[in-house]
Amino acid sequence: MEIQFLGATRVVTGSKYLLKADKNVLVDCGLFQGLKELRLRNWMKFPIAPSSIDAVILTHAHLDHTGYLPLLVKNGFRGKIYATPLTIELGRILLLDSGHLQEEEASRANKLGYSKHKPALPLYTRDDAQKVFSQFQAISFHQDFSIGDFHFCFNRVGHIFGAANLLVKHHETSILFSGDLGRPSDPCVLPPEAIAAADYLVLESTYGDRLHENVKPEEMLGAIINKVVGRGGSLIIPAFAVGRSQLLLYYIYSLKKNGQIPNIPVFLDSPMAQDITDIMLKHADEHLLDEKTCSEIAKSVHYVSAVEESKLIDGYNFPRIIISASGMATGGRVLHHIKALASDRRNMILFVGYQATGTRGKALLSGKREIKIFGEKVLVNAEIGVLENVSAHADYQEMLAWLGKIKTPPRKIFITHGEPHAALALQGKIQNSFGWPCVVPDYLQAELLS
Repeated sequence: MEIQFLGATRVVTGSKYLLKADKNVLVDCGLFQGLKELRLRNWMKFPIAPSSIDAVILTHAHLDHTGYLPLLVKNGFRGKIYATPLTIELGRILLLDSGHLQEEEASRANKLGYSKHKPALPLYTRDDAQKVFSQFQAISFHQDFSIGDFHFCFNRVGHIFGAANLLVKHHETSILFSGDLGRPSDPCVLPPEAIAAADYLVLESTYGDRLHENVKPEEMLGAIINKVVGRGGSLIIPAFAVGRSQLLLYYIYSLKKNGQIPNIPVFLDSPMAQDITDIMLKHADEHLLDEKTCSEIAKSVHYVSAVEESKLIDGYNFPRIIISASGMATGGRVLHHIKALASDRRNMILFVGYQATGTRGKALLSGKREIKIFGEKVLVNAEIGVLENVSAHADYQEMLAWLGKIKTPPRKIFITHGEPHAALALQGKIQNSFGWPCVVPDYLQAELLS
């Protein structure tokens, strides 16, 4: 069989890997995000005819792994899309929201005239996203399934609810796609399962060059909240709707319960995150929190659905915590909150996960004090904070520990889904620790696996 890398090469987004043999199978189908030159790839003609792809298999629901599906279907893909049941549930919500945001951004650009395109068009619409759903096919963890001469199996990988790695066998050759590797110590998500062996491995490297801080994240978050509240400010947290928002709510609930922070209001301003929290409550076997804790967390939060209610939050004159998508401040309601509250020095914008190059989150963390939101310049006086050790990605030490459980060394590891410095750093660490051959592939590179 042959593998071709159609995305996530020397970047963190756009995961797409094409396996070619008697069938063409696409593993993941993500959007490129971040730098404009990457986002433009979403608008380009797909490297192969979508109609020639027999099936798509998804490792998990995040848009950098699923967000291109509406375009693939729109342009002729008619096969099945295989994923775990929870990935499908979450994927429906994320794709509909993505289509809605694409339409909303195009409409706003046309209204305010800040796009060079006349008219500005969405990459795809909510209706385009809806058309994907009939092609979903649910496959449980550890359930073998076949497409032509390919044989597949999902295993738990932590990271977010429903996330999997994917073991592929074709005749006598095997390849494992890590997906996004989660952390063994996550208090909410089940930990990654060990893998026995694979001839080849496609390994993510988002945090391939760094270690998470060896402190309890809830203690760090508590100190941040107390500092901001102590000066009369509010905390704006851009957070991914899947996984990260639920983890933050758990930490804030625990801090309040133990009297470590004041009982200030917490607003979850993300209808999508609310829907995902509801799904989490329904699937008790997919996370580590008991029913009583989940119920108490739900009662401790103000859920914001209506747009008018969302706007009111910014006008309150008391300290509060606002959790809203998107996690890299690339779109969504959090932009309205940043636009309204960034000028106040008492406030803090707190980032709680990886920020890709070219995103507003990365710009703010790099010290930029003026950003554009909806075509307008926004002056940022608020403190910019980061809480990295709540990331859902394993750091390099956790990745090496996971790799160390492999009983038979792989013939080669392809390091993807990381910016160059992270991918190259992980390559060196794996070679030094295990002596295994590693390469960092280029965009559209193909390689025969035998």
